[in-house]
Amino acid sequence: MNPTLGQRIRELNGPVLVTGHSGFKGTWLSLLLEELMIPVVGLSLPAEPDSLYDRASRAGAIPEIFGDIRDPNTVQEALEIFKPSVVLHLAAQPLVLKSYEMPVETFAINVMGTVNVLDAIMKCDSVKAVGVITTDKVYKNLERQRTFLEDDPLGGKDPYSASKVATETVVAAWQNLSQLKSGPQIIALRAGNVIGGGDYSLDRLLPDIIRSYQSRETLIIRNPESTRPWQHVLDPLAGYLLAIDASLTNSISPAFNFGPIEESLSVAEVVSIAKQKLTDQIQINILKGHGLPKIEAKTLAINPNKAMQELGWAPKFSQTESVVSTINWWLSVLNGPETALSATERNIAEFLDMYSRENN
Repeated sequence: MNPTLGQRIRELNGPVLVTGHSGFKGTWLSLLLEELMIPVVGLSLPAEPDSLYDRASRAGAIPEIFGDIRDPNTVQEALEIFKPSVVLHLAAQPLVLKSYEMPVETFAINVMGTVNVLDAIMKCDSVKAVGVITTDKVYKNLERQRTFLEDDPLGGKDPYSASKVATETVVAAWQNLSQLKSGPQIIALRAGNVIGGGDYSLDRLLPDIIRSYQSRETLIIRNPESTRPWQHVLDPLAGYLLAIDASLTNSISPAFNFGPIEESLSVAEVVSIAKQKLTDQIQINILKGHGLPKIEAKTLAINPNKAMQELGWAPKFSQTESVVSTINWWLSVLNGPETALSATERNIAEFLDMYSRENN
């Protein structure tokens, strides 16, 4: 009989500091850690309007500090106050199109913010392991329709992906520094296109679909044939925890991919799945012409075999199931009877139950 997720991360006792805890993934991660009874604390900017953090009334739910990781003193103060054993660094400017509008700020947050976090960690004796969450978009994408491995060349064309490549360089430098100074193990954690209930960010496909459903306004699709490795947020979060737990007792690989095991779905396929769940109550307009959106990669896929082999991780959702779960979350919250908090907690409980059943 194989252990459940909670049993497999028994070395991870906390407290776990989540930077970016008021963001979409940070909110899901905080709630997952709570369900696993692992103490969690947060450092983040104030939540965005209509965020999952606000919808789920998470203000004050965990010990938290609101501050900017671009300020090294703020990061240092948070570590001194919380004395975490683990840091999961999620805080970032995560949007590709927004990075064209604010490239300098994107680099400042993603690169120097990570420098500040890792530098402060090296001065904090309590921290034993660090996971820096980057992205599947760090790989040099020549549109050859291949799945990327962790040791493939990195490279970014747009300010967002370029900033994340620079972040990976920072991680590599601090991995060496930490090894020289007998510091914590630092791991780069790369996930695919993460989806799930509560994400309301601009210029993301599932949130755009939900906004179209709510407003009855036409959904604008930029690149219907583009493919992405869609995955439900709980799958990579479980992977992050397994990687960190393994690093607390063993020397493990410096980077891991987390993504679906089947071929990436196209934007058009995701929209089709969503429309079926929404009973076709959205109208679609395929955007034609030129402009910055054309710079986005057409194909993208990452290979998660290393995480599967070394960590025993595997996705519990298919890409179709990830889309359906996301739409169901929104329908349940928007139309009743659930709140954002209860729907998220139910999804987490179902995920852990599924994880337990599939591993026994």
